[in-house]
Amino acid sequence: MKTKAAMLRDTGLDWEIAEIELDEPKANEVLIRHVSAGLCHSDEHLRHGDIVPRFPIVGGHEGAGVIEKCGPGVSRVKEGDHVVTSFLPVCGHCRWCATGHSNICDYGATILDGCLPDGTFRFHDNGTDIGAMCMLGSFSQYSVISETSCVSVDKDLPLETVVLVGCGVPTGWCSSVYAADVTPGETVVIYGIGGIGANAVQGAAHAGAANVIAVDPLANKREAAEDLGATHTATTAEEAHELAQELTRGVGADKAIITVDIVDEQVVADAVNAIRKGGTAVITGLADPNKVTVQLSGAVMTLYEKTVKGTLFGSGNPMHDIRNLIGLYQAGKLKLDELITNRYALEDIGQGFQDMLDGKNIRGVVVHAS
Repeated sequence: MKTKAAMLRDTGLDWEIAEIELDEPKANEVLIRHVSAGLCHSDEHLRHGDIVPRFPIVGGHEGAGVIEKCGPGVSRVKEGDHVVTSFLPVCGHCRWCATGHSNICDYGATILDGCLPDGTFRFHDNGTDIGAMCMLGSFSQYSVISETSCVSVDKDLPLETVVLVGCGVPTGWCSSVYAADVTPGETVVIYGIGGIGANAVQGAAHAGAANVIAVDPLANKREAAEDLGATHTATTAEEAHELAQELTRGVGADKAIITVDIVDEQVVADAVNAIRKGGTAVITGLADPNKVTVQLSGAVMTLYEKTVKGTLFGSGNPMHDIRNLIGLYQAGKLKLDELITNRYALEDIGQGFQDMLDGKNIRGVVVHAS
């Protein structure tokens, strides 16, 4: 069949809207009709070269839609199911899944190659194989994806909203609740209030932090953070450090979470300086994998027993946490609608990403034509 998709042919090129070919689903695969897709910075990282996948590639790793057809052997979902897709496939039986770390499932090793778990591709353009971002390609009206990427959800949920629970919301929320292990009464500093940082704020507040300090140079982002549970905001890391010292009587923040768009050594140093003895700094944001972006004093790490750790998906487990967070949304304990600043047609995806880069959006969402 044919499908319309937004794709990248190489680093530095603009998003291209093209009609491409899509194969039928094979064993343990499904055909999904995407209703919506989130505009997450990770896709734009592909265009700027901060992440280098196999090109050409259909973008989009936050998706929500309806299962149109199931290939042989599919057991996790059925035709007609509404699903939120996980950008991290979960096989359920590798070492990592079996020990409760499904966010680093072995199936995730090839998500930037854009192929499915069997190593082959479903998108094609005049004989050329086209990858799918994180095995999903939610910037296409239709995709063929692995059932290991599907999380079924209630049919009365607005897919244009719960799409955010495929990546940005759990990555931020879980960074606070799981990776940083925020506990009641703690002081937490969060650097960068975009789609992930905003939800790290929600997670820290949910976990009972007494002080949540949101750091961002943009006034609209700081205001959004306050609406989502931040008790204090700061324009710079220096201001945040002073606030943390004041609020803790000179002890320092318990936890720091780095959710800026591109991580560099300065923000890592700022976060580590802000935390107390025995504190934890969590690196959630991405950086160029070819650059060294963590440079710290080993003596400080030893003498003050500070911990610096990375996290993928906030160290959550997709099959549990996607549904868990939707349950919190349904219970009125998690804000999702408030995160969406603008909605875009697929043809306007370039403008959507530009609005994100300009700091206008907390989150933008593509709504596919029905």
